Amino acid sequence: MRIVFLLLALLGAPSMSTAQSNFSRHNPPGPNAVGLRIVEQYDFSRGYRGETDVETGKPIAGERARPVQTLVWYPAAKGSGQGLTVGDYVKLGVTADDFDHPPAERATMQAKFVAAQVAMLSPERAKAELAAPMLARRDATPASGKFPVVIYAPSFNAEAYENADLCEYLASQGYLVIASPSFGQASRGMTTDLEGVEAQVGDIEFLIGYAHGLPQADMSRLAVAGYSWGGLANAMAAAKDSRIRALVTLDGSVRYWPNIVKQSQYLTPARVTAPMLYIAAAPKSVEDTAADVNGDQSFLAKMKYADLYKVTMYPYVHANFSAMFGQRLLPDSRYGAYDKDELSVANGWVETYVRRFLDAYLKGDAASRTFLDTPVAKTGAPRHLLAADVTKSTGAPPTRAAFAAELNRAGFDKALATYQAFKSRDPDFAIDETELNRWGYQRLAAGDTSMAAGVLKLAADLHPDSWNAFDSLGEAYAANGEKALAIAAYRRSLVLNPGNGNGAAQLKALGAAP
Repeated sequence: MRIVFLLLALLGAPSMSTAQSNFSRHNPPGPNAVGLRIVEQYDFSRGYRGETDVETGKPIAGERARPVQTLVWYPAAKGSGQGLTVGDYVKLGVTADDFDHPPAERATMQAKFVAAQVAMLSPERAKAELAAPMLARRDATPASGKFPVVIYAPSFNAEAYENADLCEYLASQGYLVIASPSFGQASRGMTTDLEGVEAQVGDIEFLIGYAHGLPQADMSRLAVAGYSWGGLANAMAAAKDSRIRALVTLDGSVRYWPNIVKQSQYLTPARVTAPMLYIAAAPKSVEDTAADVNGDQSFLAKMKYADLYKVTMYPYVHANFSAMFGQRLLPDSRYGAYDKDELSVANGWVETYVRRFLDAYLKGDAASRTFLDTPVAKTGAPRHLLAADVTKSTGAPPTRAAFAAELNRAGFDKALATYQAFKSRDPDFAIDETELNRWGYQRLAAGDTSMAAGVLKLAADLHPDSWNAFDSLGEAYAANGEKALAIAAYRRSLVLNPGNGNGAAQLKALGAAP
């Protein structure tokens, strides 16, 4: 019971101490009250725990599917729900991936966990921080209406509430914000590899699916926000899901882990077309920068097909981007050149840029778009607090889908010229012979013979030494009623491969000699 008494002491009634929280809000909340709902659920499509405990060797009892502790901040009716403090959030961490504990056992675990989180703070400050009121009220009545959805991906191995202040602020501004913790593929420990970040991508995908069932969710307006490791996972999620219309990245690892970007293969600039807000910490010196982190490797430097807003917060080091752990619960000894008040001011501007960015791209707010394009000196921000750089999209990316759309517009008979134009925009653009052949036969099966002929003509143009490309082209021409072209294509196929029995048979069927 000693641990429980410790928690009660930390969260109890205010004493005569004048200690205050080191964190202060600088932005008033939006017009909406904020509710918080905590959902302990599982993604049954993915495993999590193995058959035996990796430490004790004992068989695992209970559910082995992936646990997804889900925090939902939402616009709510005023005056409803139960008020929350920082301490109410912090205690959620102990059971983030283990839901099966009776109330008394859970309370003991929570008390021990909370005490550990504030162990480096003085008793007075620990009490003040844990007792600080938050904006959200638990299980408040949801407001009527539908709202844009923001999925928040936390940093490496971090709790879902690491940026509860930002999530609450966005909910007050009319957003539905959903987050879950950052865990590894098969245990609570995240791993610095592709498997680890893919696990978090899977969590983002699960939360998007979960959001579809929420009455307040407007899934036509979807964004993903992330900090650090979560800022790599959210970019990967956007590369896989074009429904994501905006990306917010708080000093995200998409900038710092080029090896994982390369390993993913699908995280390419051509596949990240959602506009991105990247808010960075103060730049490191060249001597402190990892050898593999440079302009040539930077994913941000290669982004061409999305609007990119890069904002640098000079008071921030990387850890400060978590308002909960990098400011509210930051030990006094961890403050650097900037004090608590300056960090709080900076946090207010982080919130401002995030809200303005989301308002611009999810709500179509013209004033917010103007704000994003406004020079920092004219935004009202304190001098030397931040810097901003804007790079606008060069247009639609040269992708397979964009190529098909352009052929639909210009005509499939213009396939070679269109392909060459795409190749000039991006030398890496390519569609191999096998894919073109598959595409052509799909159009043949659908009865689109003219399209099929255009696609298979492109295959033959790009691969003039391929007998199979000309054989397939002959079939498309024949189906499209272009007998002379079909005969010429089959004859070319036989020149390249005299043993092509199908070509000879088709020529005979067309009444032509080989």
